[in-house]
Amino acid sequence: MKNKGLNILMMLLISSITVFGQSPKAKKPTPQYKDPLDRKVDSVLAKMNLDEKIGQLTLFTSDWDVTGPTIRKGYADDIRSGKCGNIFNAHTADYNRKLQEIAMKETRMKIPLLFGYDVIHGYKTIFPIPLGEAASWDMTAIERSARIAAEEASAAGLHWTFAPMLDISRDPRWGRCTEGSGEDVYLGSLIGAARTRGFQGKIGSTSSVVACAKHFAAYGAAQAGRDYHTVDLSDVSLWETYLPPFKACVDAGALTFMTSFNEINGVPSTANKPLLTDILRKKWGFKGFIVTDYTSINEMVNHGNVADEKEAGEKSINAGVDMDLQGAVYYNYLKKSLAEGKVSQLTVDNAVRRVLKLKFQLGLFDNPYKFSDTEREKRVVFSKENREAARDMARKSIVLLKNDNMTLPLSKNKTIAVVGPLADSKIDLIGSWSGAGDGNACVSLLEGIKKAAPSATIMHAQGCDLENNFPSMNQPKLSMDGFAEAIRITKQADVVVVAVGERGWMTGEAACRADITLPGVQKDLILELVKTGKPVVVVLLNGRPLAIPEVADKATAIVEAWFPGTEGGNAVADVLFGDYNPSGKLPMTFPRSVGQVPLFYCEKNTGRPFDANNKYTSKYMDMANTPQYPFGFGLSYTTFSYENLSADKPMFGFNDKITVSFTLKNTGNRDGEEIAQLYVRDLVGSITRPLKELKRFQKVLLKAGESKVISFTLTTDDLAFYHPNLEKKAEAGDFDIMVGGSSDAVKTVRVTLK
Repeated sequence: MKNKGLNILMMLLISSITVFGQSPKAKKPTPQYKDPLDRKVDSVLAKMNLDEKIGQLTLFTSDWDVTGPTIRKGYADDIRSGKCGNIFNAHTADYNRKLQEIAMKETRMKIPLLFGYDVIHGYKTIFPIPLGEAASWDMTAIERSARIAAEEASAAGLHWTFAPMLDISRDPRWGRCTEGSGEDVYLGSLIGAARTRGFQGKIGSTSSVVACAKHFAAYGAAQAGRDYHTVDLSDVSLWETYLPPFKACVDAGALTFMTSFNEINGVPSTANKPLLTDILRKKWGFKGFIVTDYTSINEMVNHGNVADEKEAGEKSINAGVDMDLQGAVYYNYLKKSLAEGKVSQLTVDNAVRRVLKLKFQLGLFDNPYKFSDTEREKRVVFSKENREAARDMARKSIVLLKNDNMTLPLSKNKTIAVVGPLADSKIDLIGSWSGAGDGNACVSLLEGIKKAAPSATIMHAQGCDLENNFPSMNQPKLSMDGFAEAIRITKQADVVVVAVGERGWMTGEAACRADITLPGVQKDLILELVKTGKPVVVVLLNGRPLAIPEVADKATAIVEAWFPGTEGGNAVADVLFGDYNPSGKLPMTFPRSVGQVPLFYCEKNTGRPFDANNKYTSKYMDMANTPQYPFGFGLSYTTFSYENLSADKPMFGFNDKITVSFTLKNTGNRDGEEIAQLYVRDLVGSITRPLKELKRFQKVLLKAGESKVISFTLTTDDLAFYHPNLEKKAEAGDFDIMVGGSSDAVKTVRVTLK
């Protein structure tokens, strides 16, 4: 009885303590924050309601009409209610400040908006298309290009760019190859990292914008070179070819990623948890947020792996997608999915945390208007320094493909006929994905030639037209009526410069071409001009490799200028007249015919490799296997030789390094830059290996007659490859190490890994 009474007394005591809120249970531990920003994020998150949380995961567009930027009434109301926390396509300092004022003055939580825009190769001052920049092989110049784009964009109220595009592409039919770095993994990885550093600089600085690595992943492998189409590849190909540029951008500090439209292993990337969570977040340690491409959640219904948009949204957020771009799927269905238990509150909260953290990193909670600076906008946009940098980048991007009889550089005291549908074009020179670029601010080729050679006699004729609208399947052949005038002035001239290629809209998203020859009657114009007997210099203005076998055969000289940007005309003229000695090298193979596509330098061998004397080997009956112009190719106004190639040791171990050296000599009579390239071939692998892979390169300036010893050091990691179990490792055996000025012009030394 005594013990029973004591037990009752203890129970009453415990009960009384609990009533007064002094439970003996252990208190919930206070969260420990490694990053002080996380504490701030959680303090905001704790005060948000569900609509406001979903709003932070929603990205809606602004618009542009004849009077300037404008926002749809419904989207403005969504900002006020907290249901939209991010806007894209809004730009200019004044306009973005007005939108930010809605968020800061008319919402309950006063969470600043995040503004994003496609600043792909410049904001207002447009640089060469990314494929053109890649032809420079110049990481310093490419990083500077992105830095200037960020400075202009940030002054106009922008926080975030949807670049760099990291898709390796080996199919020139694909319109978006213009937006990337070409066909090579190593070069593409270096460029992606350089552009990421250039855009982001020091995050929080008012001259930086957040980079977005896209499109994750393998979008450039679309079948038939057709945008949005299916991708089907092995896991080894995915890891070896398409993922490395994205890993390079994670390592460079990229703070956002964008999903791709395609599927991988039958699962659309936007709902691909192995890709977004297992690889990107867990294996690579990515801490930023993931945004969809435009309405890619909605499009999963068309893919056929979900029944409706609600299910698509559930799969996407559970896979790791934080922000829905324009699809309004999270906006419409996420609350219901939470109520049904299809999505957890923790999943939503973690996504919101990632978005809020970026806004804190940018300093928007401290000063929401810091990026909307009208005075800086006026000072920075189209500044003299920016235009000079654009001109320099464009010069570095130009590739000299042919120069018979040393026709180039041109004399500034001759009579020059400037012909072609793109000779006096401005808007086409800034190309696709030129965002806020202004074609009227661009220097045309004709203008550039006149400025560069005021003493020359310049005559101009268009010669022919190019399509001005999207062509129909039955479009009639364009007129040749202008040929006569072009031929007339060519006969009077010492040389003719013919500007041909593509309209700016013929490349980029949704601009795939089954026929990658010169559109319209441009080839016919060139061949007629050749018949005059005058030297014919072809300037290509285009966004992809073209198939130009007859032009390559008949033209006297060919200059690949890509879409060179705002200062394009001046830059091309600098090269034509020799004020700049071209040094660009192709980042993507030029085929002889679309029938060879996909064609790329790092192909694998077959069991029946090409043999001209044996029909039953891998070849075409009607065309050579080789490209018109290979990856890494590009001429100069001088010449270079590669001599005395040697390795510091014939054999090396797995923990060793090996250094390859050679003498590079300028054998011409002009100063010039050469991009010396090093390739590796693993002669025997447990799985088949490419015939060669780029592993190093160096841009070297040499005076006429000057020599320099160049050395490249490799480790076993440079010789490693992914195995079927996705382990990356090197194997013992023989390797050919090749150096040269192009992927098809190399000297070789053999070494052994033991």
